Amino acid sequence: MTEFINALILGVVEGITEFLPISSTGHLILASDLLGATDERWKVFNIVIQTGAMLAVLWEYRARFFRVDVALYRNLLIAFIPAAVLGLAFSRYIKAHLFHAVPVALAFIIGGIIILAVERRPRAARVESAQAMSWRDALKVGIAQCFALIPGTSRSGATIIGGMLFGLSRKAATEFSFFLAVPTLIAAGGYDLLKNRALLSAADAPIFGIGLVVAFVSAFVVIRWLIRYVATHDFKPFAWYRIAFGLLVLLTAYFGWVHWSQ
Repeated sequence: MTEFINALILGVVEGITEFLPISSTGHLILASDLLGATDERWKVFNIVIQTGAMLAVLWEYRARFFRVDVALYRNLLIAFIPAAVLGLAFSRYIKAHLFHAVPVALAFIIGGIIILAVERRPRAARVESAQAMSWRDALKVGIAQCFALIPGTSRSGATIIGGMLFGLSRKAATEFSFFLAVPTLIAAGGYDLLKNRALLSAADAPIFGIGLVVAFVSAFVVIRWLIRYVATHDFKPFAWYRIAFGLLVLLTAYFGWVHWSQ
């Protein structure tokens, strides 16, 4: 029963945080630590359930994805490649050294400061919609996504804020961040599942199923809310949340209020 509860909680955490600029991986690392779900099997679980969030994007934008749109597919491939290459090269080092509470907390704070700096100086948008993006725009967003390999940075935060810096409107950057989640999360989940298949058994299927379904439902709600939110708001509240949450984690670690096992 404890494992089912853990799967439910982590699924909700993943779905809520995946598309907000607050880092799903960072939240999952911290939540898993607090729940005691820290073995290698749970690490695979945390990566695989991101597929549930990705399916929410496919469902919300199914009319766009399931028609022949060569420009979209081209841009997604171009944007996907940089992080895929660096992820394969450095994934072992990143998991060994950065999947810990303190590095995640520092990434939260630094990311929050960067968001505030970008929002402080709004720029005129050069590209108003994701459909109008060129392959160069996609490449720039793909390079920005590479920073999200650092846990706590946020994949959506890196791509949205990076896109805005490179001339995309807030809505265009947000929507393309949603689209880019599809190849990125499929590749990450599939690769990790294949690499660690020996750790899993048929008995794990219900736990993974719960995580995927809950992540799908909660991510679907967030996607619809976020598109409405960015029409009239900026990302400063998320930046302040990141900074406050990161400081809280650092304080709990420094004073020993929470025993961060990782």
